[in-house]
Amino acid sequence: MKISVAIKTNARKESVEELADGSFVVKVNASPVEGKANKRAIELLAKHFKKPKTTIQLIFGHTSKRKVFEI
Repeated sequence: MKISVAIKTNARKESVEELADGSFVVKVNASPVEGKANKRAIELLAKHFKKPKTTIQLIFGHTSKRKVFEI
């Protein structure tokens, strides 16, 4: 399954929210340096979907705020 995700970095509170159109907003407290925000987003998505972190891959948007993950 592929999902579209908008990342909000340096957030005070971390969360995963599903929007009406089926996309997600992931708020992480990590900064977008050296992939830290991407790694934290994967951890939060794994917790949200109750899947191991290894089953979630970033497919598109490594340096963008809009990303596509495959679960």
